[in-house]
Amino acid sequence: MSSATPIKVDVWSDIACPWCFIGKRKFELGAEDAGIPVEVEYHSFELAPDTPVDFDGSEQDYLASRGFPAEQIPQMLSRVTGIAETVGLHYDYDALKHTNTVKAHQLIHWAKAQGRQLDMKERLLAAYFEEGRHVGRDEDLADLAAEIGLDRDEALAALRDDRHLDDVRADQALAQQLGINGVPFFVFDGQYGVSGAQDPATFADVLRQVAEKREEVAS
Repeated sequence: MSSATPIKVDVWSDIACPWCFIGKRKFELGAEDAGIPVEVEYHSFELAPDTPVDFDGSEQDYLASRGFPAEQIPQMLSRVTGIAETVGLHYDYDALKHTNTVKAHQLIHWAKAQGRQLDMKERLLAAYFEEGRHVGRDEDLADLAAEIGLDRDEALAALRDDRHLDDVRADQALAQQLGINGVPFFVFDGQYGVSGAQDPATFADVLRQVAEKREEVAS
């Protein structure tokens, strides 16, 4: 089944959310399986806006500071890493540099204006979870923009000016309006919400149902 007009999928997520990268892959696999064209737009969501740009400590230290029982954290991280592997992602929590993500979200908005939002989102997630890169500082983020072929100086200027901070805040306000309090969160055709990193088959089913609804309305 196919749809002439792509199904719009709005996704709220955070760079520092392990389930968001997993959910991105599972959604992509589901969309491929459904064979239905989609138009994806990512929206900003900060899970921990009070996180410092340069957090002094490991991911285990960070989670412990958030109230997770220290003895359970290694098992938690191992479980997430294992699930990521099932969709071809290789998380490296030993190398991961925890940071504030508001600048990364601004960079995604800037890249969107260049027609490269999806590429920038993917690059940031891989840099953070798989490569141990710093995604909270202007200079490091500009480097990542250059790595996908965007102008480093222009990216750096936009970040230093907080040019897209209002866009980030608008995404967050809309999430609040829609009652989104966890990510990833997917909205299909502006009507149907799906929360979490669901299995690819679930995403495929949702896309098929949305396409069928469209056909019913059109007939």
